[in-house]
Amino acid sequence: VRLLGESAAMQESFSSLGFGLGLAVVLVYLAMVTQFRSFMDPFVVMFSVPPAFTGVLVMLWMTHTTLNVQSLLGTIMVIGLTVSSSVLIVDFANQRIDQGASPFDAVVEASIIRLRPILMTAVAAIMGLVPTALHAGEANTPLARAVIGGLIVSTVVKMYLLPILYSYVKRTGEPTP
Repeated sequence: VRLLGESAAMQESFSSLGFGLGLAVVLVYLAMVTQFRSFMDPFVVMFSVPPAFTGVLVMLWMTHTTLNVQSLLGTIMVIGLTVSSSVLIVDFANQRIDQGASPFDAVVEASIIRLRPILMTAVAAIMGLVPTALHAGEANTPLARAVIGGLIVSTVVKMYLLPILYSYVKRTGEPTP
């Protein structure tokens, strides 16, 4: 059996988006390695991406929305928002460590100080996408639902697990490249 027409086009789109998603994750990681001059700090930042995937899948499942090109585009959008807010925490914590703070104190302070901008960004994106997510049948509904689910889960998980992972990585130390 060979799939033709719409099914073949959709399969091609999924494979292209999947490849683009994987390539984006690798390139973002490599860009952060050069920015942070560390292999572990970007790993800590990228640790917040899997919970975003979980949030996307749970939201799509709860709303009976299919995984399609629009929801995959929403997933890519969530990854960008999640990584940028995680960079805020890690970068600020690194600055505090350079000023002499312990890794635990630095990441706790970074999480507290950067909480408001992170929440403002997440809430603004979520509230802006709620009308689209509630309007069933619109072309961008899967995108909106994917972004909302991913942002909710990644924001909550990030504020608890990222500081734990960061303080553990900094406490055990790492060789710099």
